[in-house]
Amino acid sequence: MRDTGEYMTRVGVVGATGYAGAELVRILSGHPDVELTILTSRQYAGIRFDEIYPSMAGSVKLTCSRFSIDVLCDMADIVFMALPHKLPMAFVPDLVRQGKKVIDLSADFRFKDASIYESVYQPHTAKDFIERAVYGLCEIYHDKIKNAGLIGNPGCYPTSVLLPLVPLLNNNFLNINTIIADSKSGASGAGRSTSLATHFCEVNESVRAYKVAAHRHGPEIEEVLTRESGEPVKITFVPHLVPMTRGMQTTIYADLIKNVGPEEILDCLSLFYSDSPFVRIRSNDFPPDTSHVRGTNYCDIGFKIDKRNNRLILMSAIDNLVKGAAGQAVQNMNIMLGLDETAGIFNVPFPV
Repeated sequence: MRDTGEYMTRVGVVGATGYAGAELVRILSGHPDVELTILTSRQYAGIRFDEIYPSMAGSVKLTCSRFSIDVLCDMADIVFMALPHKLPMAFVPDLVRQGKKVIDLSADFRFKDASIYESVYQPHTAKDFIERAVYGLCEIYHDKIKNAGLIGNPGCYPTSVLLPLVPLLNNNFLNINTIIADSKSGASGAGRSTSLATHFCEVNESVRAYKVAAHRHGPEIEEVLTRESGEPVKITFVPHLVPMTRGMQTTIYADLIKNVGPEEILDCLSLFYSDSPFVRIRSNDFPPDTSHVRGTNYCDIGFKIDKRNNRLILMSAIDNLVKGAAGQAVQNMNIMLGLDETAGIFNVPFPV
């Protein structure tokens, strides 16, 4: 425990040895206002975390333990669930009933409509908790997050698509029937478990689309856009895997329904995100680039109007493991606890 002379909020990470879990450990270990007290891992129980991730030597001295609700509740005030879909719904209800704040990085509590979740994942066994969960897209639902006890942390692709689109939908700039999102992600988005699709020889020097118009993040995106626009929204969403470890670049195309110029688009985005420390609106000279946000919680947004076709082209870049997962989860925690929203995640980007 840090010798601060003050009580530190105790934090636990369930599923700490996956990529998102490890990124949470990295961020939380240096957070000024919390103490990382417990890490769980089914595969690595009994092993020190810095033996699994040697880069953490000298920073994280905790040993991973097996998951136990009772032990977790004794040792943590707020719990991050970094587990695959389906598992969190079995544990979250007990944690919430025992007064723990929970931030779930799986899809289990992202949806308000359980039937949509079940259509793309599996049967939901904790439907009573879906209604009380808040969708943790920090820049959009900040006020709801402040009073939440359970957060459904957004997916990486939805974060990269929703942040550019929501302000423009709110201002009725776009024809909602014409939205196409083309996203490209680094291989870490597939998680740490080995698979042929993410084997080095399969990914290296290769760019490929996958789950075209059938990715599970599509319905998540559409549910939020429908809620924000007030009418049903269907989009075409195509994800791609690219040969890099981390990063996500999204390009969105949509027809304009108003005769607006770049000044109006820029004003709309800039005003909407004027109080959002992690959203940067980029000029045409410096469009969003994954290398400019690597290791940070930033979402960079740029745009260009295709005047010939009266079409808006939106671009965004995030680090899929930070703003797309662990960083946004910590941002949610900061808001829930009434801390500085940027605490522990305000990292200066690498220049190269």
